[in-house]
Amino acid sequence: MNAISKKIMVITPLLSFQYFFICAQIYTHRFEAGINGGAFIYTGDLSRSDLGSYVTMRPQFGFHAAYLLNRSFSVRANFSFGSLRGDDSKYSTPAYRQQRNFKFTTPVTEFTGLLVWDIFRKNAVEQRRGFAPYIFTGAGISLLNIQRDYSRYNAEYFDAETTGAGLAADIAHRTPVSLPVIPVGAGLKYYISPKLAVQAETNYRIMSTDYLDGFSRSANPAKKDNYYSFSLGVVLALGYKDRNDCPPVRP
Repeated sequence: MNAISKKIMVITPLLSFQYFFICAQIYTHRFEAGINGGAFIYTGDLSRSDLGSYVTMRPQFGFHAAYLLNRSFSVRANFSFGSLRGDDSKYSTPAYRQQRNFKFTTPVTEFTGLLVWDIFRKNAVEQRRGFAPYIFTGAGISLLNIQRDYSRYNAEYFDAETTGAGLAADIAHRTPVSLPVIPVGAGLKYYISPKLAVQAETNYRIMSTDYLDGFSRSANPAKKDNYYSFSLGVVLALGYKDRNDCPPVRP
């Protein structure tokens, strides 16, 4: 066996290994899209607890598009719409709720950008099945049209110098039409197939306003308003290509 033949015998397996290694690094897809539905839950001055007002939760719908950066991380653009509502009259305790009788409603149109961490590193891998938990955060904006209602307020029940004066200040304060939000949340995907998953997610929006419900000075100015959502949806891999489609290499 001459020197050239020996070199060929050494180089060919190396090239084959390199080829398969490169092929193995090819992602099955880079893009995903999803759709979801669930509920928006308001938390603030007109809710009974920090967990929010479940008796006034409203429907929420949304869709998203994601770009997979690597096995662990992706960036996601979210669009959500729905509404929020709060109503003192829904609570019999404390007693002042039935006398104050504040309420509000607003539609919500939300645009956010998220960085998502897939904890089990299942982004764009072949034959992915089972559960894949993830967490995320980001930033965005909510477009609002807040309608506050104090027409049922019982002025005789409250101190005019505190609650009454606070209500006058709130009425004079313009309600916001848009607010920045910082979404923070977690979710769980279940892969039915490598191309399709069902998804459950909760998403809490951190805000820096006390006028999401239209009231502050007449309620609790020390407590900020926020909202969050629960949703169920489906996620589809776009342009999926099985890496086993790589052509064979013959030694």
